[in-house]
Amino acid sequence: MKPSNLVIVMSDEHNPKVMGCAGHPIVHTPNLDALAKEGIRFSSAYTTSPVCIPARAAFACGKYINQIGFWDNADAYDGSIQSWHHLLREREHTVVSIGKLHFKLPNEDHGFTEEQIPMHIIEGKGDLMGLIREDLPRRGGAKKMAAMAGPGETPYTFYDREIAARAQVWLREKGTRAHDKPWVLFVSFVAPHFPLTAPPEHYYQYWNQDLPMPKLYAREQRPTHPYLEDYRNSFCYDDYFDSEKDVKRALAGYFGLVSFLDENIGKIVHALDETGLRDSTRIIYTSDHGDNLGARGLWGKSTMYDEIAGVPLIMNGPGIPGDTQIDTPVSHVDCFPTILENAGVAFDTVRDDHPGVNLYEIAQGATPERTVLSEYHGMGSTTGAFAIRMGRYKYVYYPKYAPQLFDLNKDPDEITDLSTNPDYAETLSQCHQKLLSVCDPDDVDRRAKQRQAELLKENGGREAVIGRGDLGFTPAPGCAADFQ
Repeated sequence: MKPSNLVIVMSDEHNPKVMGCAGHPIVHTPNLDALAKEGIRFSSAYTTSPVCIPARAAFACGKYINQIGFWDNADAYDGSIQSWHHLLREREHTVVSIGKLHFKLPNEDHGFTEEQIPMHIIEGKGDLMGLIREDLPRRGGAKKMAAMAGPGETPYTFYDREIAARAQVWLREKGTRAHDKPWVLFVSFVAPHFPLTAPPEHYYQYWNQDLPMPKLYAREQRPTHPYLEDYRNSFCYDDYFDSEKDVKRALAGYFGLVSFLDENIGKIVHALDETGLRDSTRIIYTSDHGDNLGARGLWGKSTMYDEIAGVPLIMNGPGIPGDTQIDTPVSHVDCFPTILENAGVAFDTVRDDHPGVNLYEIAQGATPERTVLSEYHGMGSTTGAFAIRMGRYKYVYYPKYAPQLFDLNKDPDEITDLSTNPDYAETLSQCHQKLLSVCDPDDVDRRAKQRQAELLKENGGREAVIGRGDLGFTPAPGCAADFQ
């Protein structure tokens, strides 16, 4: 693959099924659809962790969460582990970020040449309530966020508009200059992250439709696995919806934010086209993780269903084959070698225990059999969760609870748990052995909880952390925190 410039666009909490190119029957995403039509869409892409801060740390470092130890939303990346940004900057590439990073502190060296309007965690501490892993507190921020679903503008939508504007300016004024080496522009939007407040022009195109209710939403349909019950009772967003109209309001807000995101992506692509940079610039689009979006009565993140642990992943640009769908399981850890080699840096010259494979090589069929891992150690859980894809199967292991097993070929909506079906006992065992070849989940769970107990003690203990309140979501730059 010939080296080229690269624009990486990352969104926040984009359910991979909610795109026209992924077959969604309602949502309009013409710009993402065009990128997929002219490029590669990876239909089985996974985050390393279905929660913002660990996922973003792992994306930066190219390793799984258990390898880097940034466990949850109170334990953010601090630049101490080498990232692809560090590696490229050291080799005199221009590496610029615009928008949300969700790292620890602004005065740390995260490896970029420049950070424009970054969003980092609040007070360098983030979501301290997520450190509590037993007798889980109810999250006060859920009520605030549920009330905000609907039409309007928020500091987040204003922030995303500013991110899109700055990206266009950078491309037109800096990207067009002569560079000795390929540059990387990392553009990170907040949409469609909660609160589900969408600009009216996007909200009402969905509100005015007959939106179907989420799958398995009725209480008698909801799965009762104890891991899901823990999360549902802690992040109790759905408790504040009294009617189907409330649910529809949240859905229209989310769909509207996805269209708003798509509009902003279109502005970046248009700038590349107008400046002539498109012929020398590749594009990667992804999200840090997905969203439950009401399915099974769950909202937000933190579970291992494909709507949440799955992510959209599209590659587009010179040398990338068009109208191609790759079903091989891939992971955000695969973006690390892809980014480096796109810039002309041989992955083998910097690789240590990085588990990733260049996405371009995967698209060419280099590794048809992949096992990828997603793990979770954060808020609303009393146990770690470890999901792997092994061929057609997804296996989810919980150190504290019974596992889950799904056949994604027969059951892409993950409705039927096969873990107790004797016909699948051998498959279950094979999946567990495959997980053990990647990590020791019980030991990882212990390590995560040990670190969280230390951080909890450093911040005054359980009662002090609960007394601080629930932030709900990180404030946009320049905005005050609103603890509930």
